[in-house]
Amino acid sequence: MNGTVLVVEDDDTFRSFLQTILQDAGYEVECAADGVKALRELRRRSFDVVVSDLKLPGKSGLEIFRETRADLAAPPFIFLTAFGAVEEAVSAIKEGAVDFLTKPLHDPQALLALVQRTVEAEGRAREYLSLKEAVAAGLPPEELLFAGDAMRVVRQLVYDVSGTMANVLIMGESGTGKELIARTVHLLSPRKSAAFVAINCAAIPENLLESELFGHEKGAFTGAVQARQGKFELAKGGTIFLDEIGEMPLPLQAKLLRVIQERAFERVGGTREVKADVRIIAATNRNLREEVAEKRFREDLYYRLNVFPLPLPPLRDREDAIPILVEYFMQRFCQQMGKSLKGIDYDAITTLRRYHWPGNIRELQNVMERAVILSRDMVRQEALPEEIVCQSEGRCLCSRDRLKGTEREMITQALTKHGGNRRLAAEELGMSRRSLQYKLKEHGLLDES
Repeated sequence: MNGTVLVVEDDDTFRSFLQTILQDAGYEVECAADGVKALRELRRRSFDVVVSDLKLPGKSGLEIFRETRADLAAPPFIFLTAFGAVEEAVSAIKEGAVDFLTKPLHDPQALLALVQRTVEAEGRAREYLSLKEAVAAGLPPEELLFAGDAMRVVRQLVYDVSGTMANVLIMGESGTGKELIARTVHLLSPRKSAAFVAINCAAIPENLLESELFGHEKGAFTGAVQARQGKFELAKGGTIFLDEIGEMPLPLQAKLLRVIQERAFERVGGTREVKADVRIIAATNRNLREEVAEKRFREDLYYRLNVFPLPLPPLRDREDAIPILVEYFMQRFCQQMGKSLKGIDYDAITTLRRYHWPGNIRELQNVMERAVILSRDMVRQEALPEEIVCQSEGRCLCSRDRLKGTEREMITQALTKHGGNRRLAAEELGMSRRSLQYKLKEHGLLDES
């Protein structure tokens, strides 16, 4: 499918003609016969482009266009107009419409070419987060975030749901990047200019979690010396990310359900209703269906949160992404530490690809930080943790042998760097010349130095 198009045209024959040529070109097409129905479709779902007549019953094409401009994720418009109404079409372009074509449409290819250019341009704009936004949100580049074949489906789901207001439930093991995906959904959404507020439901004591979420009034409890806004108020107009939602206690689940249903809440100790103009993205590493079956999670809340499920694959199912992730982390830590490494050798990257990664991307990040610290010219297998090498090779190396191998490598690199000068090499290694002399003998390096 090339994209989704909304065709707005009151002439039945011409509308059917437009629908046919667009569908034959591979587009998914929805149709509306008047302006009111068109607006209803635009509120119901997102489109890549709108092809609309200017003159319509109910609301004109220009009125529809203007009413959608308040939505930051509003689709681009292409107008169709009779020759005598060209001035109005030109005005629409000045207000931000893409272009217009005159009726009757003598050359369908002109419309197809214009739709294709518009969809491609819109896709580029949506798919690439600005560097400023990504850095501010702590996001890695998109090609890293969605690296690997297993993430293709996730990437499409993220772009499908981002332009909507649907609640999202991100499911995945610890360390798979659930918060990064949540931030990406927010930055691609109409709410991106407002706040993204994250809260870890497992990291806050049960007796404080309600106050953290909804705030409290002065005197609401011992220690509440002044009123305080909660996360829902801080996220007004934006997105709230409820991480580890499966850890939320049942009484608070009931209050969260009310907020979702009524879009309003009260601070702890308060009576004033506060509007909850937020989008909810929740995440869990638990199987919430099982939690519901065990009566540890409310079924009605589960269905409210699980409007759009978004499962993340573990790193062990993304083996093809490991070289990309390794390169990114290596460059990142080299920059932080002021080091320059040539890369990672074949044995090391093969070992990393064979490992099962129970800690997922977070574990890989930690491993690469350690490896960069221990490496001199490039990351080698000796710089990797023993358990990773053991598991990936199906054998266990002697800890002493691995340590000696790493030590020998460090000494060799220091001597090479300083042209065989043992004094300078010893200084870099943080040992005396006598100790270095002993190590050279122990590792059989006296002749080499």
